[in-house]
Amino acid sequence: MPRTFHWGDAGPRILLVHGLSSSSESWWRVVEELAPHARLTAVDLRGHGASGAAERYTLSDYASDLPGEDWDAVVGHSLGGASAVVAAGRPGFTRSLVLLDPVLEVPAGIWDEVLADQLSELELDEVAIAAAKPHWHQRDRDAKLVGVRAVVPEAVGRTFTDSGRWDVVAETVALTVPTLILSGDPAVYTMLAPETASAIVEANPLIEVRVIPGAGHSPHRDVPDATLRAMREWLL
Repeated sequence: MPRTFHWGDAGPRILLVHGLSSSSESWWRVVEELAPHARLTAVDLRGHGASGAAERYTLSDYASDLPGEDWDAVVGHSLGGASAVVAAGRPGFTRSLVLLDPVLEVPAGIWDEVLADQLSELELDEVAIAAAKPHWHQRDRDAKLVGVRAVVPEAVGRTFTDSGRWDVVAETVALTVPTLILSGDPAVYTMLAPETASAIVEANPLIEVRVIPGAGHSPHRDVPDATLRAMREWLL
């Protein structure tokens, strides 16, 4: 069973879902900001953090790892965002979603590039991450390294190969709960193509997309103040 961690004792019930090669520790800043006002639960997905290895690593499997029901909100980053979208198809799972630069699709044209980039993260060390992410808080760099060192190595590649495809755009369009997407800045880097974001918003009035200026794929680590402000406005 996936491991979960809890903070706060009053307010809305919020589930936090990390990205690929990360863990619940990646939410430290969100926990500090929201725990005084909400009941937070963070999950370590299969093969990540304190959770053990699994037989499969499809998006549906990750979605099945998300515990409980009747959440006031589920917050997911990257892979966690895609998993939350799939899980939101379960009746009564959550009343709302916040997705931080979610990976809703990996087109065939960039599949090999994205997979290679994710596999390269397994080689990260203190020097490499400091060079790659000098703007991150030291605790964010430390938490990422914890995630990289704890992840089951085969889980990274198999997250791509077990599914055979990575596309939950249709599931996103079909969402029936209010959803806020906080995208990275296309001028910096984002895994959510602007044309995909526009099509989703046009198709589903329950979805709002906001770009976090200056952020890359990890808005909560790249530009935390603006990201946390948007999250507070939506969640509390």
